Amino acid sequence: MPLEMNREVFITCAVTGSGGTQDRSPHVPRSPKQIADSAIAAAKAGAAVVHCHVRDPETGAPSRDMGMFREVTDRIRDAEVDMVLNLTAGMGGDMVFGGVENPLPLADAGTDLVGASERVAHVAECLPEICTLDCGTMNFAEADYVMTNTPGALRAMGQMMTDLGVKPEIEAFDTGHLWFAKQLVKEGVLEPNALVQLCMGVPWGAPDDLNTFMAMVNNVPDDWTFSAFSLGRNEMAYVAAAVLAGGNVRVGLEDNLWLEKGVLAENWQLVERAGSIIENMGARVIGPQEVREKLGLVKRAPVAK
Repeated sequence: MPLEMNREVFITCAVTGSGGTQDRSPHVPRSPKQIADSAIAAAKAGAAVVHCHVRDPETGAPSRDMGMFREVTDRIRDAEVDMVLNLTAGMGGDMVFGGVENPLPLADAGTDLVGASERVAHVAECLPEICTLDCGTMNFAEADYVMTNTPGALRAMGQMMTDLGVKPEIEAFDTGHLWFAKQLVKEGVLEPNALVQLCMGVPWGAPDDLNTFMAMVNNVPDDWTFSAFSLGRNEMAYVAAAVLAGGNVRVGLEDNLWLEKGVLAENWQLVERAGSIIENMGARVIGPQEVREKLGLVKRAPVAK
């Protein structure tokens, strides 16, 4: 497939994530106020979309607390700067087995396995414009941890998102995830003009070499919109790669803590640097309203308290 560079690019900032990065950088936001403030600063720096998890404010551990999601949502919607809100729906599918010889019972520490409705409950409460749908089960780097997303759960969650009028961002960690996402569109669970995030270099999904990346890109239907990212030192290289391949970009502290060797980053700095790369390639960074028009989103007004 010949490359067709994207010249109208939106930036997503993945603000905090759910990984164990909270003690590796003082800039990883923990409280709802810190998360919202970091998202707002990223939007001011050029991020059209902010992708938000929530964390326990004291420990930094990942959380599904409804009240914290609502506080982040309210603070972002009350902000003086516009942005498209993208909330995670990836929590609640975590299985940690008891060990290679005694896999059951599951380990209490790290296991967070709930039903489809509970995994989407905060989405129904907050009604963001976008929420994530991790389209497959995958072994992560930890020895006995599995991110669990069964076909049945994904069909149920995807249908709930569609019925709520919230656009799923399909998170694809390998080509099989794209295969199943296309099946969801074929079945009518997801709308045809799908949005997908290509997640590269996440152990043990698709590695972030360019051959694998282009295999992922070539599996995205022409009428879908895609974005891509890689982790750590390859984050900014993938800004250029994604634009060159016809996509949009994601940066943020969920994926990378460093601005350069020895210098810890803040979210707005990563967004600013990504914007410079995009513009130096001859493309334009587009804003949230243009993203809404492109993806068919409707801005949600602040909910009366």
